[in-house]
Parts: sequence; C-alpha cells; structure tokens
Amino acid sequence: MNITSADFFRSASAIKGLPEENLPEIVFVGRSNVGKSSLLNSLCARRGLAKTSSTPGKTRLINFFLINKSLFFVDLPGYGYAKVGQGERESWGRLLSDYVRYRKGISLVVLLVDSRHPGMVLDLEMMEFLDYFERPYGIVMTKFDKLSQAEKSKARRTMESCAPNAKFIVNYSSFSGEGRGKLLAEFDNFSQ
Repeated sequence: MNITSADFFRSASAIKGLPEENLPEIVFVGRSNVGKSSLLNSLCARRGLAKTSSTPGKTRLINFFLINKSLFFVDLPGYGYAKVGQGERESWGRLLSDYVRYRKGISLVVLLVDSRHPGMVLDLEMMEFLDYFERPYGIVMTKFDKLSQAEKSKARRTMESCAPNAKFIVNYSSFSGEGRGKLLAEFDNFSQ
C-alpha cells in the first residue's frame, strides 16, 4: 500500500457516532502507551496526524483517519490503563468491545504489542477476544529499536508462540521507520 493522503475524519465517543460503513476499516488496538499514535503518524508520514502523548490513556475516543480517500485507519482507546476511574475504564472497555464485535466494515485488526513486554496477559486476552469473534488480526511489535539483538530474537520467538493465529507479525520502530514498508505491504491484503 502506498499512502498518498491521510486526513483526520471523525472522533466518536459512542457506537451511534460512528461513520457509515461504506469503506474498509483497518483498526489499531493495544495497551495504553504502546505507541498507536506514533505508529499511525509514522505509517502516514504525517507528524501530528494522531495526537501523541507521554501520558498513558490519552486516546479516549474512537478516531477515524481517511486514507487515500478509500479506507479508514481507526485508532481505538488503549486498554489496561489503571489511573482512570473504574467507571471510565468500564465505559472504554464496552466501547472497544462493541466496536470490534459489531462493526461490519472491519477488514483487519492490528494489535500493537510493546516488544519489550511480549506475551502480557492483557494482550493475550485481546487475541482470544479477536479469535472468538473471528476477526483477522496482525501483530505489530512496537519500540523494537529499544531492544538489543538478543532481546529482539527472544521477543520475536515469544510473540510467535503466543500468536499462532496472527496473519503477520511485524517488528516496528516509529523512530527509525523500520518495518513500515513490510506493514504497508501486509495492508494490501486487507484494504479492498
């Protein structure tokens, strides 16, 4: 996939605020502070398209980005962030769950996993959830540049053993752009 245009389209705080399902959607999901916004900015080669923050839990809405005027990249709120109230955490969880369960336009879910912590319980639970609802998903191991060569090999082996149903596993660095071309090539299979 070659990205020629990327624009913010809409945010939604509830299912009823989502756009019509007339374009395929590639959905980005992961724990809070895993680097979803940085990855989106890196993929689209557009700094500031998705708002980044060093504060976990900043994304609280479902954010839609129109890519090449032909599909949406969808940024979901991060899960697992403990410094918000129980009610707000449950509200995010319902929104995320309902979106993934019922949205017909989803062609792929991209699960971002911090390569420094592969195989975390919350990520494994997300894979089980996606498997249960028969959603195709791929894994992006973020922050890969922060690992030594030995750590990279170990993290990759761990992820491969944890994610047998993943359509792909891509090592990614938003800082260097490593993995960008490979990930965009994988999207070609899911963007129609």
